[in-house]
Amino acid sequence: MTFEYPVVLGVAVAAAAGLLVAYHLLQRRRAAALAAAGLQPARPRHGRLRRHLPPLLMLAALILLFLGVARPQATVPVPRASGTVILAFDVSNSMGAKDIEPTRLAAAKSAATAFVREQPDTVDVGIVAFAQGALTTQLPGADHESTIAAIDRLTVSGGTSLGQAILASLSAIVGQPVGLPDPDAAEPPPDLGYWRSATIVLLSDGEDTGGPDAVAAAELAATAGVHIETVGVGTVEGATIEVDGYQMATALNEELLTEVAEVTAGSYHRAQDARSLGAIYDSLDLRITTEDKLVELTGAAVAIAVLLLTIGGLLMVTWFGRIL
Repeated sequence: MTFEYPVVLGVAVAAAAGLLVAYHLLQRRRAAALAAAGLQPARPRHGRLRRHLPPLLMLAALILLFLGVARPQATVPVPRASGTVILAFDVSNSMGAKDIEPTRLAAAKSAATAFVREQPDTVDVGIVAFAQGALTTQLPGADHESTIAAIDRLTVSGGTSLGQAILASLSAIVGQPVGLPDPDAAEPPPDLGYWRSATIVLLSDGEDTGGPDAVAAAELAATAGVHIETVGVGTVEGATIEVDGYQMATALNEELLTEVAEVTAGSYHRAQDARSLGAIYDSLDLRITTEDKLVELTGAAVAIAVLLLTIGGLLMVTWFGRIL
């Protein structure tokens, strides 16, 4: 514990010592006066407790008030949400399906916007849009309004590559291009460092139409300590969409999304409507860390002092019919 005004603390200690000495001398004088008059308490122990407890409570309250003037402070660990969150949006043609109103992508954007608005500035949020390829549309940062603007600009086009989405998200987290090693060359996986405070939220219907292997990309994320939370946007029954004059059936592929999440010790969440999608964001396993924060204890000291003064005063009135 520290004090903002240590000089006042010295004065408080001296005043407390003076009050204790004064109280002791007062009690000795009263005891001497009673002895000179030939008086003795009927129940010494009981009477001593009743006589000393109320004034000692009030004396302790005064000492706490003196300490409060010195502005006591303590460093305590405070939990907070922190780290980096990459929202990876599937913007392929299938995300235009209307099995979630108004469309899969529109519902995902609306819920994501609400999620970003609720995050403290200790959480850096970035945006990756992916179809057949992937593009980082907003680097992770504390400027959440720019992140929301990037979400608003997302539109549907092309196919889907979950693997490319994960690699692009890792690139945004580590700050350098990330790719899978060539399996034929027996290359070791790249050293990305360890990013335990980073989370990728992958929003997709799970229909993977090509590109890098999604599970291999998830394994690379796991070696870097990055969790992937997958959100299945759509319904298992699916819907029909029209692309370039052709009708195509699209349905939610939960198996792949579940596997990708479990590889990184993350979780798969199903979003069958806009309301459940918002609830999923509220349940996402973001990292909670602790931060040492200097907290002033003046309020607590004053509150305890007021409580002791009240108790001491009530006991004085109840037992002796007076305050002093």
